[in-house]
Amino acid sequence: MTDNGISRRRLLGTAGATGLALGAAGGAVGYAAAPSSDAAGAPGGARAALASLGADEVMFHGKHQPGITTPLQSRGHLVAFDLTAGAGRKEAGALLRRWSAAAERLMAGEPLGDEDTAVAEDAGPSGLSVTFGFGASFFSRTGLKKERPAALDPLPDFSSDHLDKARSNGDLWVQIGANDPLVAFHALRAIQKEAAGAARVRWQMNGFNRSPGATARPMTARNLMGQVDGTNNPKPSEKDFAERIFVPSDGDPAWMADGSYAVVRRIRMLLDDWEKLGHRAQEAVIGRHKSDGSPLTGGTETTEPDLEKTGPDGKVVIPLNAHARISRPDQNGGAAMLRRPFSYHDGFDAHGEPDAGLLFVCWQADPLRGFVPVQRKLDRGDALSDFIRHEASGLFAVPGGAAKGEYVGQRLLEG
Repeated sequence: MTDNGISRRRLLGTAGATGLALGAAGGAVGYAAAPSSDAAGAPGGARAALASLGADEVMFHGKHQPGITTPLQSRGHLVAFDLTAGAGRKEAGALLRRWSAAAERLMAGEPLGDEDTAVAEDAGPSGLSVTFGFGASFFSRTGLKKERPAALDPLPDFSSDHLDKARSNGDLWVQIGANDPLVAFHALRAIQKEAAGAARVRWQMNGFNRSPGATARPMTARNLMGQVDGTNNPKPSEKDFAERIFVPSDGDPAWMADGSYAVVRRIRMLLDDWEKLGHRAQEAVIGRHKSDGSPLTGGTETTEPDLEKTGPDGKVVIPLNAHARISRPDQNGGAAMLRRPFSYHDGFDAHGEPDAGLLFVCWQADPLRGFVPVQRKLDRGDALSDFIRHEASGLFAVPGGAAKGEYVGQRLLEG
């Protein structure tokens, strides 16, 4: 198995499909997949590409849970649950055992027995990943207050927050991603059904990304503002990646070893206002060219921006309040997080404005050293703040991966 949980079966199934195999290198988070040459030109190529996509399998068991360094999928569901009245540690343990068993089978493309709905009957694994986490309230509900990590202390308030409490937080959190919408829905329905009697849905959100093979080459994803989004993500090849994203094996508390913390934010994009801006004005807000994500100071997407460069008018080329400038790790004491979002569109509101934006999910070893300092800096003067609104929020402890024969969270619930 490779470091990001991609199986030998996936590598064999995607051989020759350049973009899909890219994930095997461990650096594909935030990138779309490219079509294979067979799909592009050979007879029957479309069928071959579909077979490769369906055969894409992510492993459930491993050092870390899937869905963190797994390459971005084209369909996602985020769902939070609250334990039902009377349910405690015993019921939570039984639920996580059921959920883990179901996730393992689903991610392998296997049906769930007589109770299976057959929604994904004709599909393979399709890159499905299922990830589980615990909210701060989970620990009081289960009598495990002493095991609650300090990193789950509430996030501070930010000026762009317009948070709906009914769509925030939760005892339990599940992230589902897949490259086929029926496979993703099948997993969502199975997780919800397995929760019956132990937990009820608190909130649920649906997201999407570009489909694998939609671009001629692997590319960083775009958001609904049309901007290349995710250029500065830390990469698994970087020597301090694990230190920034995962709790160390000897970390505190012990049950969080090799886990991570997920900050989840539903960020509405005020697209009507954004789209009134001219092309250059949009680029000034971000600090990058819209066409290819390169910095306004020149080069390619991965070129380091020259923050001191000035134009003929004597002003810095990348404005002082540009999003790309303010969000850079070197502008925030080295704070970094792995962003792995989905876009969303939930129709139109009463004013006819699109209810659309970003289901922002970021991963870090400690949110107080990752998300919080960056968001505080953005809160003080990011030009993008005029065009977004944070409408829901959650913070979840995501334990390390389950070993064979274990379920996710077993070290907490049975320790």
